[in-house]
Order: sequence, then structure tokens, then C-alpha cells
Amino acid sequence: MSKKKKFYVVWKGAKPGIYDTWDDCARQVNAFPGAQYKSFESLAEAQTAFKAAPQFSKNPASPKQARIAAGPFIRQSIAVDAAWNTATLDMEYRGVQVWNNEEIFKQGPYRHGTNNVGEFLAIVHALALLKHHNSNLPVYSDSRTAISWVKKKKANTKLESTLHNKQIFDAVQRAELWLQNNAWPNKILKWETTAWGENPADFGRK
Repeated sequence: MSKKKKFYVVWKGAKPGIYDTWDDCARQVNAFPGAQYKSFESLAEAQTAFKAAPQFSKNPASPKQARIAAGPFIRQSIAVDAAWNTATLDMEYRGVQVWNNEEIFKQGPYRHGTNNVGEFLAIVHALALLKHHNSNLPVYSDSRTAISWVKKKKANTKLESTLHNKQIFDAVQRAELWLQNNAWPNKILKWETTAWGENPADFGRK
């Protein structure tokens, strides 16, 4: 699967500017509270956007969003995210260390999945890995649905089981069993994209 080139505008970060890789952009924003940035399909779009006021300022935050922006995210944490190809229906997920953007696991692509299932598996994968290393680091996900599934220890997906996605359903079953048979000290937190920008584990394909 080819990955389309992206350009990243950082309006508010360690060093505002235009970056042509996610890693360079991430270094400017991951540890910067209230960072403002966005990906674009072309350099021309990015240059125009950088000269203009960032889109975040065009729609004033609601009081709730303002309260969120006032509190920075926890840098010593793990972030997870999933990617779902709407054309092929392939799904994959990964986890990264927020403080240095280092990828610590990546799974897939799996055939005929959904984004929420990927997010659910990613959270459980992170919890199991952290438990193995006796770590109490919090886990961030930007999927409220997946977070609720983990808390209920059940993936309430409407995805239909087929011969193509048996691997996914096997993984979901293992994840549910792990949740039912284990306890963990790690907080599972919502990554607030409006306040902090893209999830550090984002695949950069938007």
C-alpha cells in the first residue's frame, strides 16, 4: 500500500514552520502543550495555511475545550492508534512512546477490519505489554468507543465474521479473555486532538 506524501504545518510548537515528515513535525509538537498543527496534501496548501491564521483560531473553543487545552497531556505515556483503509478495508494499529515518538509495536494490516476494532486491540496490546514490563504508564487513545469497550472488557463491534477476517476475530477473542483475566494499574485516557493536535501514534495518512 503506497503512502501519499504529506506536509505538516506547525503554527504553535517548539519551532513553527512547515515539515515534510511526521517525525520532524512530531519533534516540534509532542512535548509542547497546546500545540497547533495540521497535515496537508501539497506543499502549496501548506505554505498558504502557514501564512494564514491556524484553523483552530477560526472556531473558538467551547468552554469544555478551553478547559481541556489548559491541561497538558502526560508526556511519560503510551499512545495508540489504528488506521483503516476505506478502499481495501485493511486495518492496522500501533503504539508509540509519547516522550520520544518511538514505535514500540505495530500489527497488521489485517483484512476486512474496522477502525474501532483496531483501536480496541491497540489499547489491550499496550496494557498487556506494560503489565509484562511492570509499568504503570497511562495509555492514550483518541477513540471513545474503543476505550468504553476496554472498560466493559467486550468489543461490541457490528463487524461481521467472514473467512477474510478470522485473524481479527481471533485477536479480539484473545484480547477480551486477557481483559477478563487480568488487572492493570494503567489509566486509559482520551487523547484530546482539538487541544493537543494529532495522536502521536497517528499513521499520518489523513
